[in-house]
Amino acid sequence: MKQSADELELKARVDNPAALEATLVAAGAELVFRGEMIDRRYDRRGKLKARDEVLRLRIYRPAGGAGGAAQAFGVMGWKGPVSVRRGYKHREEHEIQVGPPEEARVILEHLGYEETLRIDRKIAEYRLNGAAVRIEWYPAMDVLVEIEGAPAAIERAVRATGLPRERFLPEALPHFVDDYEQRTGRAARLAR
Repeated sequence: MKQSADELELKARVDNPAALEATLVAAGAELVFRGEMIDRRYDRRGKLKARDEVLRLRIYRPAGGAGGAAQAFGVMGWKGPVSVRRGYKHREEHEIQVGPPEEARVILEHLGYEETLRIDRKIAEYRLNGAAVRIEWYPAMDVLVEIEGAPAAIERAVRATGLPRERFLPEALPHFVDDYEQRTGRAARLAR
């Protein structure tokens, strides 16, 4: 997990996630995490939302359940306002890994923050030539792939996916939710 950085990313809809994973592995991608990734976003009376900022506790639960050797962990993050920089979605972002996620949640609530959004998804995250490539499965929505890194690393990873470049957009999740709902006529569901 990164500690702090300017975040540049692109997202695309994925029609065949199994084929995408096979293509990534064939290109030399290394699997770094598989399991659940739960985002809890927090705010105090809408103040962060009004400034286009995000305070998030992200909970990672490795695949394999309670019997597995790996334990769940949390990542606390702050994200600044969204912009588009050279064709990539951009945000200032600072993150830090935290021990038991529930303790971080309790601290946030004692400070007066309320949970405003929950996003539950299963993910497979890969590293490929300096880029983070994350495939995301939501409860009821399209599968997405997100590629994050420096521009050259992002473009190399985009090519490695085999997906057309024009499918990759500098858009946030709400864009893909709207697209799914307009295209299918069904409501997207991001949380269980």
